[in-house]
Amino acid sequence: MTTPLATSFDAREERGRGLPRYALTKLGGALLSIGMVIVAAFFLFRLIPGDPTVAYTRDVPVSPEQLALLRRQMGLDRPLSQQFIGFVLRTLRLDLGTSYEYRRPVAELIGERAGPTLLLTGVGLALAVSLGLWQGTRAAWRHGGRFDRLSTGVSLILWSVPTFWLGLLLLMVFAAGIGPVPGILPTRGMEGVDAPDGLAYLPHLAQHMVLPCLTLVAVVYAQYLLVMRSSLLEEIGQDYITTARAKGLRDDQVRRRHAVPNALLPTVTLVFMHVGFVVAGAVSVEAVYSWPGLGLLFYKAVQGPDFAVLQGTFMVLCTAVIVMNTLADVAYHVLDPRVRSA
Repeated sequence: MTTPLATSFDAREERGRGLPRYALTKLGGALLSIGMVIVAAFFLFRLIPGDPTVAYTRDVPVSPEQLALLRRQMGLDRPLSQQFIGFVLRTLRLDLGTSYEYRRPVAELIGERAGPTLLLTGVGLALAVSLGLWQGTRAAWRHGGRFDRLSTGVSLILWSVPTFWLGLLLLMVFAAGIGPVPGILPTRGMEGVDAPDGLAYLPHLAQHMVLPCLTLVAVVYAQYLLVMRSSLLEEIGQDYITTARAKGLRDDQVRRRHAVPNALLPTVTLVFMHVGFVVAGAVSVEAVYSWPGLGLLFYKAVQGPDFAVLQGTFMVLCTAVIVMNTLADVAYHVLDPRVRSA
């Protein structure tokens, strides 16, 4: 005779065996996606009009023979199929090639620029998640009220605004002499020529981060607000909320102890999923504010075009999205018992 305790143990054991299999399935899908990214990285940027050899010798008189020599040095004189095979073999060795413009390995350039991008996107994501969760919780708990209508409307408007357009608008309002507080915020780069040393550097850096972070947060936070609001609205109507109120718990206790923890599950997985997208979406912000990260590196490489830099940054940004999406799927499988039982 099978006891309930044994049945429960068997179910947990089955779920424990299911998680590695589920994770390996997602890992296989991620590796397949990365393979497709490698293929796309090579062919996609070959569609950009222009010849890199002509672009990099625009201001220098060169002969056709010198142009041919430069194309041979860049490896652009070989058939496209040979270029592709060489690119794939180098990528499998984690060799991203050498930049045409900087004359340096692309991996070194990406390593130098990754820090500023992670700093900007990390701070921006933390602020966006905090703001979105707070506003989403308050809007749902008093749904239909003035705060709900105002916060939801503003977030939807900002979410629909193009990032680069919002960045240029903030430049004009807060830094270019238009508006009530003109010219008080830095508009370019991560630091000024008069950057101090030591602890005094932190306020200097924070001042340069205000406009880029504000632009990133304004565009991103709406999705966390809307998901949190929707999840909490579903929880409010559940029986356990009615039971908690019937026990005499205060409204704040019901929200904090019961409703919000259960409503956080979709938002937690959303955070994982959108970390990669936020890193990739920082291209527009970095280009507008000349922030020395991967986005600005990618933007300048398009102007060349610098194929090696374009391919390397594209693969890094896409891989970040794929990895975070895979982690989100696995985390959702672990956190949500309904997914495990399915």
